[in-house]
Amino acid sequence: MMSFTMNTEIQVADKSIETHMVNDIDANSYLESTLECEKINDINVNLGHDGDESIIGKVFSTPHDAYTFYNQYAFLHGFGIRIHWAFKNKTTNEPYRKMYVCNKQGFKRLKANSSGVAKKQHRNLRTGCQAMLRISKGKDGIWFADMFNDTHNHELSVTPTKVMKHRSHGKLHCSLACKSLMLELGQSGLKPSQIKKAVNSMKTPQDLDVTSKQCVDILSEQRRQYKGKEFYGLIKHFQDKALVDDNQYFVVDLFEDGSPRNIFWADGRSRDAYTKFGDVVVFDVTYMTNKFKMPFSPFVGVNHHGQTILFGGALLENEKEETFCWLFEHFLKCMFNKHPSAMITDQDKAIGNAIKKVFPNTRHRYCAWHIKKHELEHLRPLVAHYSDFKESYRRWVKSDTVEEFETEWEVMRGKYNLENCCWIIDMYNQRKHWVKAYLKDVFFAGMTTSGRSESIHSFFDGFVNSKTMLNEFVVQYDKAVESRRAVEEDEDIKTMNSKPILSSVHPIEAKAGECYTKKIFDIFKKEWIEATQNLTHETLSKCTEEIKYRVGQVDIDKAHWRFVSYRFTNQVDVRCSCAKFETYGILCKHSLYVIKKRNVQTLPDHYILPRWTLDARFRLGSHSVGMHEINTEKEVSALTLWYVRANYNKAIEHAKDSPSKIKKFLEDEIIQKKPNGPQNVPQDSCVGISQLDMMPHISIRDPVFLTNTKGRPKNANRIKSSLELAKKKRTCSHCKGLGHYATGYPSRKVEEALQEKQ
Repeated sequence: MMSFTMNTEIQVADKSIETHMVNDIDANSYLESTLECEKINDINVNLGHDGDESIIGKVFSTPHDAYTFYNQYAFLHGFGIRIHWAFKNKTTNEPYRKMYVCNKQGFKRLKANSSGVAKKQHRNLRTGCQAMLRISKGKDGIWFADMFNDTHNHELSVTPTKVMKHRSHGKLHCSLACKSLMLELGQSGLKPSQIKKAVNSMKTPQDLDVTSKQCVDILSEQRRQYKGKEFYGLIKHFQDKALVDDNQYFVVDLFEDGSPRNIFWADGRSRDAYTKFGDVVVFDVTYMTNKFKMPFSPFVGVNHHGQTILFGGALLENEKEETFCWLFEHFLKCMFNKHPSAMITDQDKAIGNAIKKVFPNTRHRYCAWHIKKHELEHLRPLVAHYSDFKESYRRWVKSDTVEEFETEWEVMRGKYNLENCCWIIDMYNQRKHWVKAYLKDVFFAGMTTSGRSESIHSFFDGFVNSKTMLNEFVVQYDKAVESRRAVEEDEDIKTMNSKPILSSVHPIEAKAGECYTKKIFDIFKKEWIEATQNLTHETLSKCTEEIKYRVGQVDIDKAHWRFVSYRFTNQVDVRCSCAKFETYGILCKHSLYVIKKRNVQTLPDHYILPRWTLDARFRLGSHSVGMHEINTEKEVSALTLWYVRANYNKAIEHAKDSPSKIKKFLEDEIIQKKPNGPQNVPQDSCVGISQLDMMPHISIRDPVFLTNTKGRPKNANRIKSSLELAKKKRTCSHCKGLGHYATGYPSRKVEEALQEKQ
């Protein structure tokens, strides 16, 4: 196993990769100006108007010139041409004779399938036309026309608009300008059908429309230039990014032959986002994005607007435990050894074991969507056999407390004989990873499923598919990240430049409007309206230290009301059995109702999580670094150095327009007495590229074999379960039986005849 970083010197057989890029595009004159430059200067050349004698013996520099000449001749005479034969020297394999024929030459052969039956064919366009031009190469290397036939057995096109419909004359897509534009649009993530519309909107009326097939051909031709060099292109991409992003992290695990096994990367801003919003991480491995079938595995989180953000991405060889351990270890090293407080993943044993080893203190939660999908598959026999099982199971899963959950389990196990259901027994043994009663003390930022990762996958579906090359994918990944960040910046501006609309004049709501971001305040506002308009309570107990309430809506059964305790301490202390604040970070309507009832005049600061405010993105302080957890007396952690540097950068940014401030900043912060001894900074404190042991020279190559995983091939839909894939049996509306329809019911006609006689 070998690992290396972007600073490694890479050896490849051929580094010359041809690209055509268009930097600036003028939509009005881009195609027209370049096409005019490609036209033949002398358009009034002799094209054979005087007979065959003027064409036979005509000299051409290259076969391409002969093709251009005959194609222009065909355009003036109303037909199209194509390349027919090329005769090559058996010794040198160089062409010495070529033939260009009318596009209606010959007849289309009928192809038969394996059974010998001719396939259905499209309308035959060929008529056996004999018109042709043959050129040969002389001993001096000059090409000349030695045979010409201008006899056609079909009608010729008489108008220029009809002549342009012939394929040989619709050469807009072959021009350098059009190719460059197509490649530019393709690299921006547009599909061939979208590229076609964009190019056709910019062409002149005289040019033939570009087709989606032509766009696909141009893009495929460009991709063929990267064949065998995709991995090199990926490495080169990250090397170029390192020149502008000092904090980028990139690591590759290699096979002995130099092909990639696993790849992980994260840019500087993603690493910075993790320091602020890395309390909850969603990890999912169910998406194919490249022709080598390496599953894409994003690390996803939620920002202060409740939006999905990317912490990093990985391309993996397989989905084994050792692979996930390698990935999580480098993710942890990339993120300054800061463990997430919670992770949400699929119910995968390999992922679970890797989390236990690398993140032993992280709470692991299974995706609720997967759990519900498995319920449909495994509980079907029990639901069919017991009429009340579905209700009992729902009540058991939604138990408010651990004690209630365990009690309901004992009742269900004895009543429904669950010992024979292996799946439900296994789920009970793993109850700490999915049951709400066991997860009420864990912050999940409002997430219960891996749907955040699924939304990232859906976003990628517009740009990548199972045939995307490795070097193309990392470019599209950056585009996805930039798109997400642009949306985040838009929400920042909306929050900064607007004031919330309050539903009341109470200072609690006013303070929430000042602190929370726009989206988060909307969530709080819904809870506040419910608390002030629709709730009531009953007092359960009261003492000098604590008072307990049962809070709920009047028109709802009290069995569904929530228990809220209010403690008389130096600061407001309210707790609800729904645990919304503990899991979401926003006070629930039940707690807000009690706080308002107790005449609390402001929203306590400890109930406003900084991650839901603008301070999370735009302010830094030592309180968010967690120095008591990550630093020691002799060493300073990489995360602390990251925050210190960020604060210095912000101070310089604020003082750059004021010489006096810069001078004061230098005097107070930078000009200090040098230490007597060497600084004791750990090796892992580098916040730039990962520092790994690596070979000085590594020869790299593309993967040889396709990865065999359980990821998704092309679309954004999850892999369907066996229940979803099973064919729905036919149901008879007459007898309610399975396997036939009412029209095929055998004794229906007899029954109807008997009813008519009666």
